[in-house]
Amino acid sequence: MEFKFPEGGTPLDPDEIEGLLIPTISTRYELDTFEFENNRRASEWVDTIRTSDILVEPFIRKLHKKMFGDVWRWAGKYRTSNKSIGVFWEMIPEEIGVLLGNVHFWVKERSIPDDEIGARFHHRLVSIHPFSNGNGRHGRLMTDLLMEKILKTDKFSWGDANLSQEGDMRARYIEALIEADNLNFVPLIEFVRK
Repeated sequence: MEFKFPEGGTPLDPDEIEGLLIPTISTRYELDTFEFENNRRASEWVDTIRTSDILVEPFIRKLHKKMFGDVWRWAGKYRTSNKSIGVFWEMIPEEIGVLLGNVHFWVKERSIPDDEIGARFHHRLVSIHPFSNGNGRHGRLMTDLLMEKILKTDKFSWGDANLSQEGDMRARYIEALIEADNLNFVPLIEFVRK
């Protein structure tokens, strides 16, 4: 199978493609269907977790495993190759630690508004790009958990769109992330609350 990724999506290396657990998948639509179902079950599972379990490094990997573990062998494991986006793969654990330290500080001090905490957290998590694939979906669910369970506010609407599919809303989301690369979080905050 040849995987065609949406604009802004990260292509998989041949060895990562070998990690597909369902040999009958032959189209992108079938892959998306299996991943969607796996993600749906993970979304149900997060309702059962304790708040104290969220902002710790093992949970970041565990959530990815819950979201993609029925589809990909490497689910829940940090990537082991460099991509066109993200930090060098060797730096992932350290950068995740820095991010978690920052978000704990932001939450404790409430030195910035809640929506900005969520936007900064999401942006940095997806820019670290810890996994071979699924970083956007994983980052959005992690951010929703931060907003609801830690900050005790409404989760983001994410433009009320399927951001895994190509289209105008995905393009606007990517543009907002690029603006956040330059420390301008306003477009991302506006997008996630649209």
